[in-house]
Amino acid sequence: MGTGKRRPLLSSAAAILTLVATAGAGPLVGPAPARAADTVRGLQWYLDPLKIPQAHRLAKGRGVVVAVVDSGVYAAHPDLKGQVLPGKGLSADVAADGRSDPDGQKGHGTGMAGVIAGRGGGVMHELGIAPEAKILPVGLGADDRNADIAAGIRWAADHGADVINVSLVNDSRKRELSDAVRYALGKDAVVVAGAGNVEQGMVGVQAPASIPGVVAAGGTGRSGGLWSGSATGPELVLAAPGERIIAPAPPTVSPNGYVVNDGTSLSTAIISGVAALVRSRYPDLDAANVVNRLIRTARDAGPSGRDPRFGFGVVDPLAALTRSVPPVSANPLLEAAPPAPSASSSRDGRDDEPMVTFGLAKGAGPALATGFCLLVVAGLVVLLVWLTRRGVRGRAASRPQPPLGPPPGHRPPGFGPPPGYAPLPGPGQPPGYPPAGNGQPAGFGPPPGPGSPHPYQPRPVSQPTAPHPYPPDTGPVPPPTGPEQG
Repeated sequence: MGTGKRRPLLSSAAAILTLVATAGAGPLVGPAPARAADTVRGLQWYLDPLKIPQAHRLAKGRGVVVAVVDSGVYAAHPDLKGQVLPGKGLSADVAADGRSDPDGQKGHGTGMAGVIAGRGGGVMHELGIAPEAKILPVGLGADDRNADIAAGIRWAADHGADVINVSLVNDSRKRELSDAVRYALGKDAVVVAGAGNVEQGMVGVQAPASIPGVVAAGGTGRSGGLWSGSATGPELVLAAPGERIIAPAPPTVSPNGYVVNDGTSLSTAIISGVAALVRSRYPDLDAANVVNRLIRTARDAGPSGRDPRFGFGVVDPLAALTRSVPPVSANPLLEAAPPAPSASSSRDGRDDEPMVTFGLAKGAGPALATGFCLLVVAGLVVLLVWLTRRGVRGRAASRPQPPLGPPPGHRPPGFGPPPGYAPLPGPGQPPGYPPAGNGQPAGFGPPPGPGSPHPYQPRPVSQPTAPHPYPPDTGPVPPPTGPEQG
């Protein structure tokens, strides 16, 4: 954008909630509201379309560290107690360990942490996508000065982050961000970043989301289609819900401790949470294969294949945890795009051979010009004779020959049509939501075979170990009883 500022990717249409049965704001105490829609869980509309309850029977993020490079994280929020590790404050207005959130308008970093790893514990608490993952806060502060997102990414990579969530943009510092992303990929981290919001003037995908290797997150709406505020572009990788998402907030933002927002920030947090689920279920997969699994199991929502609105499709947590996906040896998002043609090598798009041109030096005499013309005529005569003889041979060669191969239409045994991707139909979607995956297809198991290491992912690809044995009915530890904190 050229401003040198980092921008949080939340829409301005934020709402502070009143989550009690009576009118007025206040702490979350007393009996649960009569209507499910009045509860925190009731407002988490995206959990069912994404089949998060089913996914949690397989993995909840245990053993995975997700860095949140953002304003900071208010670690005292009831939904985040015990979830936030000591991190790093890179700004004077953030606690030294990153466990405070000076963003008095939206509590941006706190919201992202809650969507990723809120521990749940009842209908009045936020259930994160990966409620047993740990949050590593990297606090950049509240203001829009030149916050060093690149430094935050590097710090997270150096301190054990398995997934790095960046719900911020700063397109004016793309070179520094590119170096930081490469560094993080070399440390075997999955980097997820928001594409940007249209209302903030972000038409195309912004950095760091636009950098090769990053999972660029776009937004979908409640209907399952593209959220109207999501930036789009060819760099987009995955889409996830980004409309009317409830998230925890510091008490300085909301007395009730929650806000509802729109934005690709929230889509980013959801995808980061899904990446944490995959890393938890398959702890031996390197980052390249986690990314590959996410994009290969996404539900195609636009034109077939990758497109500028949804990328590879809408993230499908259950499919990412259950489907068989061939391993790769490198991050599939690092494949170089074909270089743009330079002015000297550009063509007008016609599929013909290059022309051969001739010219005479300035000042050449008439005799030289005449001789040159005669030479050209002689060359044309020789070419005509050669073409005539070649035509005679060609006609002889075109006569019917004995069959040397299989009859027309024959397909050798074992060869089928090229593989493709198709949406996974399944029940359980709310009205108007497109079909999603329906769990593990018959005969599918863990990814087969090891791959080979590549420059950005030093850990070798290996057969995933058996997933962590999570009992079906276990859940996050409920918060302490008694009055809840705002």
